[in-house]
Amino acid sequence: MSVRGDVLTLRGERKKEHEEKGENLYRIERSYGAFSRSIRLPAEVDAGKVKATYKDGVLKIDLPKTKEAAVKKIEVKAA
Repeated sequence: MSVRGDVLTLRGERKKEHEEKGENLYRIERSYGAFSRSIRLPAEVDAGKVKATYKDGVLKIDLPKTKEAAVKKIEVKAA
């Protein structure tokens, strides 16, 4: 996993093997493959504070915004 500017890139590899045994049958199916996904984020991220955890098949990624992206004050003028 990497973060550059406002783009998060995830890379991984899938490995799956299925084995079936019978009285007159023995079959193994294997599938392997690398993948990559890039996601444009709506705001700049503080790359030094990014955290990722993987538990029970779920990947959780914490992406804190930079201070510049976190606070944006908009002045409203009355007409």
